[in-house]
Order: sequence, then C-alpha cells, then structure tokens
Amino acid sequence: MITQPNKAGFPVIQLRDIARTYSTGELEVRAVHGVSMDIHRGDFVAIMGASGSGKSTLMNMLGCLDRSTEGEYLLDGCGVASLNRKQLAKLRNQKLGFVFQSFNLLARTTAQENVELPMLYSLPIIPAPARRSRAVAALERVGLGQRRGHHPSQLSGGQQQRIAIARALVNRPELVLADEPTGNLDSRTSIEIMGLFQELNDSGITVVMVTHELDIAAYCKRIVVMRDGEVISDSQNETRRLAASERASLDHAERQASLH
Repeated sequence: MITQPNKAGFPVIQLRDIARTYSTGELEVRAVHGVSMDIHRGDFVAIMGASGSGKSTLMNMLGCLDRSTEGEYLLDGCGVASLNRKQLAKLRNQKLGFVFQSFNLLARTTAQENVELPMLYSLPIIPAPARRSRAVAALERVGLGQRRGHHPSQLSGGQQQRIAIARALVNRPELVLADEPTGNLDSRTSIEIMGLFQELNDSGITVVMVTHELDIAAYCKRIVVMRDGEVISDSQNETRRLAASERASLDHAERQASLH
C-alpha cells in the first residue's frame, strides 16, 4: 500500500505493480503488467517502445483516461482507484494537461477560444474576463500571443501544436502528458516544439511524453523503455540534446547560406 508522505517533495506520480488487462470474449490480453515507478516534480520523462509495447495504455492510465486492473496509482498524493468518474474528471482538469499528436483543436474557434476550453469545465467557475486573461497569458508563453484571433486553418502545424501546449498549461497543471507531440511535424519544427517543452520543464513543469522516436526522446532527462507491457529499462539521459543550441545552429547555418 502506498501512503502519502508527510513532507513536501513526494513524487507527483507513484505506480506500484500497475497492470491493465483487456478481455475480448474468452481471450485476455495483458497490455501492461507489473509496472512500478516514481516520477518526481521537475522530471522530463520519455516513455518509448514499439507498437504494442504498452506505452499508450500506460499513458492512458497516467492521464486517468483508463483504470488499472491491478496495482496502485497515486497522482499528487491522491489514490486514483477510489475515485468515481466525476472525481476523475475533476482531477484531470485540475492536475493534468494533455498534448496530442493530432493537436485536437476545434476548427471553428480561435486560438484563444481553444485555449479557454479547459477552463469552461473548472470548478469553481472561472469568470469570462479571467478566462480570457489566462488564455492570452498562456498563448504569450508559447510565443503566439499575436495569433490569438487566428483559427487553426490559418496556422502552421508547429503553431497549432503551440496552441495545444498553451491549452494544456492554462489550468496550471501539476503534470503535462504529451502523446507523440512531434509525430505530425517536420524536423525543424520538432526541434522548436521540444525546445518549448524543455523551457517549460526548466520552469518547473513535470512532463511525461510518449514517443517511438529515439531522437525525440533524446531531449528528455529520463528514458523509460517498454516491451510486451513491461518496463525493460529506466535510466537518466546523460547525453541530453538541447533544442535551444540546435535551433541556434540551424539559424546560423541559414544566415550563412543566405549570404552566398
């Protein structure tokens, strides 16, 4: 049994022997089994693995979108298994921010309105002026304050992902969960987005990211590799890539090329 520590600094995520089994007729599939780990505040963790490794199932459980069938999960000291649907929805809204590969933006609403969306479900209710103010601040944080009136179709893929990140941040979550956030982006834009995640992480935000790309995982502080539903390695990344340096090098190379 996990017990909540009495002092500050306990992990934002605690997993003990987490498992998830799906039943299809007479067949049972164990998508995740025997996973135990702590994720601390300020961590930047990549969860890697091939298709069918269990990484997406684990991410869904971390995001309280799915429940484990065995084991124990504490999110910021709160036991998830005992919560009902309404309580889980409140926990997701207050504690978690989500970023997806496909951006999941509403096409007919502006950038600002997309970012305001999570606050519409907050309790206590956030007044409209405060929602607007917080949405603009989140967009400015990701460098898109001047694009708040644009619709997704008027923006590049990288800009749409920045809006999605702003939306994930607007409720000031304990943890940001990112599922293949660069999967639909070109190489340079991927570096820019990973640079943004690194900046957010440096400011104290905990980030957990699912990816199948080793070069993207290389931007993270810690790399967890899954296979057949189990964690087969969990290590600190001693050769971490720094997106700001890479972006500066690309900019310099482009300036030099323009002179010739």
